[in-house]
Amino acid sequence: MAETGNLTAGGIALQRFGLGARPGQGEAMRREARDRLLAEVAAGSAPQPQGVPFPGVAEIGRALFAFADEQKREREAKSAAAPAASPESQGMPPQAEQGTAGPNPAGRSEMAQPAKPQPKEPALPFRTYRDEVKARVDLALAAETGLCERLTLFWSNHFCVSVAKSNIGRMMAGVYEREAIRPHVFGRFEDLLLAAESHPAMLDFLDNRESIGPNSPAGRRRGRGLNENFAREIMELHTLGVSGGYSQEDVTNLARILTGWTMAGRDGRLGFPGSFVFNPGLHEPGATPLLGRAYGQPDLAQGVAALTDLAHHPATAQFIATKLVRHFVADDPPSRLVELLAATFRRSEGDLPSVYRALINSDDAWKAPATKMRSPQEFLLASYRATGLKPNFGQILGPLAAMGQPFWQPPGPNGYADTNAAWASAEGLKTRIDVAAGWGRQAANAVPDPRGLADDILGPMLSAETRQAVARAESRPQAIALLLMSPEFQRR
Repeated sequence: MAETGNLTAGGIALQRFGLGARPGQGEAMRREARDRLLAEVAAGSAPQPQGVPFPGVAEIGRALFAFADEQKREREAKSAAAPAASPESQGMPPQAEQGTAGPNPAGRSEMAQPAKPQPKEPALPFRTYRDEVKARVDLALAAETGLCERLTLFWSNHFCVSVAKSNIGRMMAGVYEREAIRPHVFGRFEDLLLAAESHPAMLDFLDNRESIGPNSPAGRRRGRGLNENFAREIMELHTLGVSGGYSQEDVTNLARILTGWTMAGRDGRLGFPGSFVFNPGLHEPGATPLLGRAYGQPDLAQGVAALTDLAHHPATAQFIATKLVRHFVADDPPSRLVELLAATFRRSEGDLPSVYRALINSDDAWKAPATKMRSPQEFLLASYRATGLKPNFGQILGPLAAMGQPFWQPPGPNGYADTNAAWASAEGLKTRIDVAAGWGRQAANAVPDPRGLADDILGPMLSAETRQAVARAESRPQAIALLLMSPEFQRR
């Protein structure tokens, strides 16, 4: 079992499994790191962000459709108000306004300048995204160890959606994390999988709203068929992994099984607008084989049964264990630790707290060298925690966009990369230096003693070289930036 009371190991653990120390947590936190991490697992619940603009999908659905209707009315009004033909469009010079001879005719005093227009509030989808991100960051900054927030980041990236896909994604990414991810972080993988795959944000992101059973009533009427994106990513990215032993036929059959999983429309005929619904008119009828087993359950139950079996498949245990170890411990996951977590996953039937406890208690995880570089999101959260700054949305979005990891905007359905190679390029490090310099300037007044902060935040991990660099800095902002860019702070 991992050693308790070792201050250096405890400090690394707070960065490896959490978001790093906040000022004042100090030695006691490092000494009790393992016990505190395990206590957070034992608590078994993930807190929810506060101050979000919409409490759930129902309210977002109504707002989203109302926003679309408003946009349509505005477009129609602009089109109706457009002049048939202006003098300029016919090649004629524009006429001067009546009673004027130019911009400032002789003998006329300067006219009062119009008031400077106030900046317009962003459109509803971006406002919703903005407020969800801000609430999410505030929660992470206030967390004790940050373990729950790290797990939320991990699972949100594993079951990722993107705000770049559509207004549905932009408005629902935050509520997707709140409804599908957070309630199941300390639950069973099976429940997490079902919640993620049945959420409207996921169904929109992976195009299952466009998948229609060819022999369903709608398929026969419209002559449309399957969209396999959803099924393929479930098997390749969410459960079995690319080497999980499935075939293209299995992908096609899972797509058949999951037809009818969709989002309720504005008419609310099958459910409140924007919510998850099963539409039997889109569902491919009949029993369908998958991975050597026939699924003949009726309607929604067929998909639930298939996903449940995928959640408990041995390949899923191996895939999830590998990803967890790669995320928390090393780019090249130690095989012994992977096997421990995979065996725990199988034995506990996907009980995630059991898997986390095995990870945190493992000497292989606890004593591994700090080789993993913090991702941009982890770096931002750890830096704001360390300096005590309370960022606004621009101070969150700007740095993350520059470093390449905005919240809920991965480049593809496989999520953001989880290896050093993705973040430790020469250009990536240069950007981090620029970002750290900006944070140093912001925190200069809030951090009167950067040397004291370095000792407080890093404790026994602080090297003589970093201590000397911070002490010899030309200014307080530079000292803070050097602390944030030190190897001890960057790596976990």
